[in-house]
Amino acid sequence: MEQIQLSKRLQRLTSYIPSHAKTLSDIGSDHAYLPCYAYQKGLINRAIAGEVNEGPFQSALRTVQSLGLEKAISVRLGDGLAVIDRGETDVVVIAGMGGSLIRKILDEGSHKLTRETTLILQPNVASDTVREWLSSNGWTITNEDIIEEDGHIYEMLISSQTAQPVNLSEIECLMGPFLLQKQDKIFAKKWAIELQKVKNILKSLDKTEQTEEILQKKQQFNKKAALIERGLHWDNSFMDKP
Repeated sequence: MEQIQLSKRLQRLTSYIPSHAKTLSDIGSDHAYLPCYAYQKGLINRAIAGEVNEGPFQSALRTVQSLGLEKAISVRLGDGLAVIDRGETDVVVIAGMGGSLIRKILDEGSHKLTRETTLILQPNVASDTVREWLSSNGWTITNEDIIEEDGHIYEMLISSQTAQPVNLSEIECLMGPFLLQKQDKIFAKKWAIELQKVKNILKSLDKTEQTEEILQKKQQFNKKAALIERGLHWDNSFMDKP
């Protein structure tokens, strides 16, 4: 059987599949590479590859059929978590889309998730809005990762429902509770770039007529800059959470 080759990003995501997992659902599966790879590696017993659009759905179907995995991997056409039944899956992967869309998928399909579900999420942008949703809806982030591939930096969030959900502070929502503690080079690079963007925006706003709206925007961006600078020096401030 042909062996699926994954990108560094997708391969890293599969490393967070729990050892007890039996069924994985990949929402927005595209070519269904991730569930096929996870099955071939013995990480799961079966999988669901969900796609909302006909083109990617057909691509996923072709991949599964070409590998002879029709009995193990179910390719389904539907919007978000509508492709699964409640309690049908141990692991839900939602990767490669914006944070706002991931939040929308979780919000609309949260009734399909149970306390036994592990979420593996990889927002391309706006990870903070995903963390805010998790924190507000009884989910606890149990791990995070950050990698760089082909000039892009990706954050990964692993979450489950716990008896005592952990509420995140503002800086933890923005930068990630585990990533703040790890403070690796990719994290530092990402936020140094983001800080410079914020400073450039503030310079532009300084050159604009100082209306009430502009003053409010400056306040917001100054606050964000202060949070980022604090996060980049987290070793000195982690005991002083708001």
